[in-house]
Formats: sequence, C-alpha cells, structure tokens
Amino acid sequence: QVQLAESGGGLVQPGGSLRLSCAASGSIFRINAIGWYRQAPGKESELVARITSGGNTNYADSVKGRFTISRDNAKNTGYLQMNSLKPEDTAVYYCNVDLYLSTVRRLERWGQGTLVTVSS
Repeated sequence: QVQLAESGGGLVQPGGSLRLSCAASGSIFRINAIGWYRQAPGKESELVARITSGGNTNYADSVKGRFTISRDNAKNTGYLQMNSLKPEDTAVYYCNVDLYLSTVRRLERWGQGTLVTVSS
C-alpha cells in the first residue's frame, strides 16, 4: 500500500555534500513525521534528524549545523541535506515515515536504506 523510495547516497570526499531523498507513494492520507536514521558498521542505529508535520525539527548533536532536514508535503517527500561531511558520517541511512492511511489508520514505514561513504 505504501512504499518509500530513498535516493541520493554515494561516495563523497570529506567536506563535501549530499542530499538524500525519501519519497512516499501509495494511498497516503497524511504524513505525520519523517525521520532519518543511520547505522555505521559495528555500531547501533541512531536518529540523525526528524521533522514533524508542523515543521519542528531535532538533530543529533553530531550533525547539528551541518545537516538540514526538510519536507515537501505536496510531494510526500522528505530530504536530508548533508554538508561538511566527515568520515564518521559514513553509514547506511534509512528514512522512517510515520503516516496516516485515513483519519484513524496510522502506520510506520522504513526506507530500504542508502549508503553514504565519506572518504578521500
């Protein structure tokens, strides 16, 4: 019913930038919150950034001032702009979408993940 398509990962040099996208498709009534998580090799998953339906955002301390989360409600799409990338940002990034299929039917979906590698 609902699918998420992530894109935008890749290899970038330290100091570079990437923009991740997460597009939701299907019978969506409303998207509540969109979050980006990441998991580096050998480490636990962590929340990178999250944006609510009202536009409120929160970020992990490690990315504050470098990453910006945003959303386009008309396109049911969330974005993560990543600037000043560091090798420690290397991870698989997953989007998480909290949405409603109707006024009462709420569910959560995860993207397939996109690999971000920061290396010279």
